[in-house]
Amino acid sequence: MSGGTVSGGVMTDGASGSGPLPDDARGPRTTRQWVILAVAAVVLAALCLVAGRWQWNRSESRNAEIDLIQANWSAPVVPPGEILAGPGAALPESEVWRPVELEGNYVTDATVVLRNRPVAGRNGYHVLVPFETQVNGQDVVIVVNRGTVPLGRDATGPDAIPAPPSGSVTVVAALRADEPPSDRGAQPGQVQAISTAQVLAAGPDGAAWADGRTVGAYAALRTEVPAPDVGLATLPKPDTDPGSHLSYAFQWGIFAIGAIGGYVLLWRRERGALRGESVSAGDLLLASEDLADADGVRARKPARERRRTAEDEEDALIEAQLH
Repeated sequence: MSGGTVSGGVMTDGASGSGPLPDDARGPRTTRQWVILAVAAVVLAALCLVAGRWQWNRSESRNAEIDLIQANWSAPVVPPGEILAGPGAALPESEVWRPVELEGNYVTDATVVLRNRPVAGRNGYHVLVPFETQVNGQDVVIVVNRGTVPLGRDATGPDAIPAPPSGSVTVVAALRADEPPSDRGAQPGQVQAISTAQVLAAGPDGAAWADGRTVGAYAALRTEVPAPDVGLATLPKPDTDPGSHLSYAFQWGIFAIGAIGGYVLLWRRERGALRGESVSAGDLLLASEDLADADGVRARKPARERRRTAEDEEDALIEAQLH
């Protein structure tokens, strides 16, 4: 083999030019490099475990929410006084989606719509109408989400909002906790969240008429008697899909194992190579060429340059005698 020099990881040869050294020429990693790799593997595994734990907690919370929905959605209908004490009461978390029966009348003039809340992938507006009723003998105003209407022709509002039943109405609805107020603006008569205070304030007469009579909940309509002349698209049942949180948690756990396992595998392979337990394909090729040189025969020599054997000389002698 011709001589050459190595500088900066590049071998220079007068006959063959220069080029990078193969990966196999790199020396073993230093202790400092192994420590850095170990720390990186541990940090990566820890981050994966944190992400997995977060997904696990989300899965647990979602499962608890689903259990609550399934228990309350099918629970018997009760008077609102069994859940709400009266004006100013907040809805207990354990009673979300509990059906109640309200008797009273809709305040049709205070109707507003909720925007930017698709249902089953379809855009539209939720129709929110305040409902005057009594809870434990006290006058209460509860916002009822009666259903949805499609987008209008110009998409800035619905073309029409069907009126609710007039007079005395019996409503069966599922109670929901008031949503946090939204800081996003909306056109007159529209809101961005089902917050009782914002819904009432968006009406043409403001919220003063209901002062002191509201509660921290709204109602998602299930049935109303008498039925309206024109119905709305009904609200869907609550979503009970658990999502992919649990599978994501397991995936992050696998990633954490892979980070540590990858480091251990890399360490064992390099230590094995240093003990001669494994060689690369390049090493085998170089070794075979060196053995061929030691026997005086280059594997890549043309056949005509090979040393003549006794059999070759005998064949040549016989051929000469024939001619």
